[in-house]
Amino acid sequence: MTTVPENLNEFNAQIIEEFRANDGKLGGMFEGRPVLLLHSTGAKSGAARLHPVMYQAVGDAFAIFASYAGGPKNPAWYHNLVANADTTVEIGADSVQVTARVASAQERETIWMTQKASFPQFAEYEEKTDRQIPVVILQPRS
Repeated sequence: MTTVPENLNEFNAQIIEEFRANDGKLGGMFEGRPVLLLHSTGAKSGAARLHPVMYQAVGDAFAIFASYAGGPKNPAWYHNLVANADTTVEIGADSVQVTARVASAQERETIWMTQKASFPQFAEYEEKTDRQIPVVILQPRS
């Protein structure tokens, strides 16, 4: 079962460096998995933040999952996106301007079921927590 690493900032920094050095391709536990780099602005601090997250393509948008590896609370990036919805993601070598919104209950169900079927660790995350894991839709801006 996957857990949040002890030093999450160091772990994320290594993933970000590898992502950028290889046009979005990662090895190790993320090899072959769809990962993007999510830029966010701190809800309280206003500071720029950067997070590697797995995603699912949903039409021309991207769904991301506030699983926090099944932790008891939502990750900080979730709160940042709720407070500051307009942001940027890096996918491969491209940067895309997006607007974030929390998926509706009906929309979430289909996306979440697909994610759990494709990547069973998300079902494990769901089992570990009492909260409903939010699905956030990142819609590209024109």
